[in-house]
Parts: sequence; C-alpha cells; structure tokens
Amino acid sequence: MAAGAKNRLSLWGLIKAWDDRAYYRRQLARMAGDTPELIDDIGLTMKEVEAEIAKPFWRR
Repeated sequence: MAAGAKNRLSLWGLIKAWDDRAYYRRQLARMAGDTPELIDDIGLTMKEVEAEIAKPFWRR
C-alpha cells in the first residue's frame, strides 16, 4: 500500500472517530433531556453526562 493511501485511510479513521464521538454526545444530551431516568440505567450520573457532553468532538 502506498504511503498516500495509508495516510488517507488513517485520516478517514480519525474523521470517523470524531463523527462517532459527536454522535454519541448528541444522543447522550438528548437522552439526558428527554428521559433523564435512563441515565441511571446506563450507569452514569448527570454530572458525568454533563462532563461528557461538554467535551469537544476531538477529545476522548
């Protein structure tokens, strides 16, 4: 595999990871707003949810 193709694949993987994190955080924010009782069911506290939602998409 050429170096350029490998770089494109790793760039694609990075963009996909960022998109996945942003999606997860949007869903978590929606759940916290619409059905906050489910937050306990997934084993998180509202403080943990708020901290996760506040993270930018590039941060783990």
